[in-house]
Amino acid sequence: MTLHVHEFGPADGRPAVFLHGLTGHGGRWRLLAEQELPDFRVLAPDLRGHGNSTQLPPWTLDQNVIDVLDVLDTLGLDRVPLVGHSYGGATAMHLTARAPERVEKLALLDPSTGLAPERCFEIAVEECEPELWPSMDAARTDFAEMWSAMPAEAIELELSANFEQRPDGQWQRRYLPAMSVSAWSEMSRPPVLPPPSTRTLLLPATKADFVAPELVAALRDRLGDDLTVRAVDSGHVLYLEQPKEVGALLREFLCQA
Repeated sequence: MTLHVHEFGPADGRPAVFLHGLTGHGGRWRLLAEQELPDFRVLAPDLRGHGNSTQLPPWTLDQNVIDVLDVLDTLGLDRVPLVGHSYGGATAMHLTARAPERVEKLALLDPSTGLAPERCFEIAVEECEPELWPSMDAARTDFAEMWSAMPAEAIELELSANFEQRPDGQWQRRYLPAMSVSAWSEMSRPPVLPPPSTRTLLLPATKADFVAPELVAALRDRLGDDLTVRAVDSGHVLYLEQPKEVGALLREFLCQA
């Protein structure tokens, strides 16, 4: 496979594919999978340019779709529930639009799509100079502040799984900054909506501003009763900040006939 895939849960559990957000990695789903969805077979790839997956371009949503379909084909998964957070949510929406026959149902956790170009431009320019830390202790201090609402276990998992040391001795997260610049451009594209009749769960984070009312309205217009919206009182990485609530909502949705 082009992508490295993390797998959690029993091999004979009901499979579901989980897509992480920008600068993340498939291992970020570990706590949610093991603690809240232990009977599911959670398959969580590192998207292109992240973690242990290839860093080669193109770094586009369209290529992400091709990569994830390759994962499904290689693992022999014909039709599965698809869960996407942030940039992974945008990827999940594009995949569902392109290959709806492969998606049993769709869960979008604070998806990042249709964002203001001005905002994406500013952050993309910042990504041209990646954030570096002189030591892991310095990174731990910063993440304890940035992720103050997260459990300490999540922070330690992030440090161990998503940081690497550069030849100059400094530490950085394990993603390619050039890919991130491209990804912010991709997130400024107009949303690509799933086809009608796609059963979809949308979980906007109330303490973030990624999901615009226009996106919610467009999904309601397209999906009607097949859309369920449940706002979560959380920051953007809601499945780490509110794992029990998000886990319960996902379990209910994934188990629906």
